Amino acid sequence: MKKYFLLYAKGIAMGAADVVPGVSGGTIAFISGIYDELLRSISSVPAALGLLLRGRIADAWKTANATFLLVLLLGIATSVLSLARLITYLLAEHPIPVWSFFFGLILVSTHLVVREIQCWNWTRVVSLILGAAFAYWITVASPLQWGHDPLSLFLAGAIAICAMILPGISGSFLLVLMGLYSFVMTAVKGLDITVLAIFASGCLVGIVSFAGLLRWLLARWRDLALAFLTGLMLGSLNKVWPWKETLSWRADSHGLQVPVLQTNLWPERFAEISGQDPQVFLAITMLIAGIVLILGLEWLAGRNLQSTGDNP
Repeated sequence: MKKYFLLYAKGIAMGAADVVPGVSGGTIAFISGIYDELLRSISSVPAALGLLLRGRIADAWKTANATFLLVLLLGIATSVLSLARLITYLLAEHPIPVWSFFFGLILVSTHLVVREIQCWNWTRVVSLILGAAFAYWITVASPLQWGHDPLSLFLAGAIAICAMILPGISGSFLLVLMGLYSFVMTAVKGLDITVLAIFASGCLVGIVSFAGLLRWLLARWRDLALAFLTGLMLGSLNKVWPWKETLSWRADSHGLQVPVLQTNLWPERFAEISGQDPQVFLAITMLIAGIVLILGLEWLAGRNLQSTGDNP
């Protein structure tokens, strides 16, 4: 039960991260020690479905590692459904401490991923730079405006879910770039079953396809892949920098103005332009809190693996 409770808690952490544009649930999965098992389980779903269609239910369940996936998904769903309103409120009312907290999360997570790379050479450095450049480009790209038709929602789900299992790239931020973040969040809050079913179908197809590819890359070129993922996380720090100036706005599905293009500022410059308190001490405190949380999760994951290894 302790093992499943910890897994459920990790799912809650992943779900909370995925709600925030700029933070990836894949980052939480990686540093909490379940990333490889998550990819392996997801990529095994097609084979498990084949067994299920032949009536081999027990074998299908074992092949897909279904208990692991269900507990994790339950945690993610609990988090998304219960924290969507809270996180939306905190981002609107207390953006500096919230973004500082996530900046700390990603910063220390980058260190943990780098530590997994066995051998550094010029190819790893190039891979890291390419990952950072790609993530940075995503954070400064101008948003599009996809339609709300079923095909657009299906494709958006397939694309966004791929980002969810990539450390450093946020699926919710990709929804922002596609102009669908507010629409999907409104559907979550209002439990719009039709919209959620179409979006979830796209998520299912996308995650099963992409998890297999990512698992293959990590198995064949692990150091190169990890260097690229590290770059993604470093590049995404641009998005979660706490002090920003908004250059342009757009109306969301409720007619409220939300930021589109933003530029990062130093705290003193932020105070000059906005006339607001930059909350530097609180920001540093929350950044440290994010670092401590990730190190705590890593410690728990290490203890869990050690206790598993001690028990035959």
